Amino acid sequence: MPEHTVHNADVVILGAGSGGYACALRAAELGKSVVLVERDKLGGTCLHQGCIPTKALLHAGEVADAAREGAKVGVRSSVEGIDMAGVHSYKDGVVARLYKGLQGLIASRKIQVVQGTGRFEAPNAVVVGDERYVGTDVVLATGSYARTLPGLDIGGRIVTSNEALHLSEVPGRVVILGGGVIGVEFASVFASFGASVTIVEALPRLVPAEDEFASKLLERAFRRRKIAFRTGVKFTGARQTEQSVTVSLETGEELEADYLLVAVGRGPNTADTGFAEAGVAMDRGFVQVDEQLRTNLPNVYAVGDIVPGLQLAHRGFAQGIFLAEQLAGLNPPPIDEAGIPRVTYCEPEVASVGLTEEQARERHGEVQTLTYDLAGNGKSQILQTQGAIKLVKAGAQGTPGPVVGIHMVGARVGELIGEAQLIYNWDAHADDVAALVHAHPTQNEALGEAHLALAGKPLHAHS
Repeated sequence: MPEHTVHNADVVILGAGSGGYACALRAAELGKSVVLVERDKLGGTCLHQGCIPTKALLHAGEVADAAREGAKVGVRSSVEGIDMAGVHSYKDGVVARLYKGLQGLIASRKIQVVQGTGRFEAPNAVVVGDERYVGTDVVLATGSYARTLPGLDIGGRIVTSNEALHLSEVPGRVVILGGGVIGVEFASVFASFGASVTIVEALPRLVPAEDEFASKLLERAFRRRKIAFRTGVKFTGARQTEQSVTVSLETGEELEADYLLVAVGRGPNTADTGFAEAGVAMDRGFVQVDEQLRTNLPNVYAVGDIVPGLQLAHRGFAQGIFLAEQLAGLNPPPIDEAGIPRVTYCEPEVASVGLTEEQARERHGEVQTLTYDLAGNGKSQILQTQGAIKLVKAGAQGTPGPVVGIHMVGARVGELIGEAQLIYNWDAHADDVAALVHAHPTQNEALGEAHLALAGKPLHAHS
């Protein structure tokens, strides 16, 4: 065995995705020396295979839909076709600009970036080739990968989101396995581009992690958009030829398609990392941490998708900042997982923060709910979107209590999540929000109107 060259730093971070690089930036800002180890590119899944490129595709789809439906508002427009090379050029340009900006930011903070596959070695080192990086503190942030199902091999016409981002043509027919966030977003893109789409989801409803209200409205909207779905049915197999793929369901039904997109969630990137061998406590591949993000090993922490919970870039980002401040002795408050906003960027969008009605009943006993239909909102009428906002308040009607859940469905409602997460995280009551002035005409007004109604003084709400 060759001798390793040893490098010392205050913080050694394994993985430069949203969690890792946020931790690196904040730790450097707080005066720590930082080594950031990454086997691929700074920015991780979110920037290169996830949030950013998929939302670029969704925007291209939105433009196509707007052109297709121009006659509804008196504009004579149509879609001549989707130029996938042009779509990819636009998408890749967005990613490249953000990537360049991130590289500059990391360099400006004097963070040492080590390119290569790192392996954690107890008690406090990350080994990359013949180099050994020893940290006073070590942060594990290796992220996630696109899962598949046992016996379902990715290749050819069976793809994950990674391959779906680079298809050179618009498929005629797509079957999507999984009706969660990734599945419904890609369903929306493909439908906007003109493909025939069928979603297969084993659980009883689409976006099953959301409040049932949101699932129902999304399913209704997808039916209007001619996006087919089979819920409560299990996939049993797929076989492919050079031209097509046939998907079998437990009902005996077979679906023919040009592609099968496997969108059954993401798994933790913890195999071959040295974590288990070093004695890091794991459960089904996920690293176990406490609310301070500490593993069972001293001075070893974990953030992001390898930690059980919501697999969201902004969660990893927030955890990275929290951890850097914790290591600097600032004693920040732990992150409330329920207070992390969640947005699904299909058309219509689904956005939520706080507890579902079911979770709120479990935690608070009696709750009061209110649903405000976007039909009463001027800007939503202008945008010709259908949807609603549902509020969940702790405590029975007529008793004071904070709003503990906000659930929204409609075009662009993801943009409303900023105020919604303040309402939840600051324990606001309906009266607090009802007293605030919301600009007219905005969809943001719908949040104000919903809280006015919940406070017992509905204006534009039909009781």
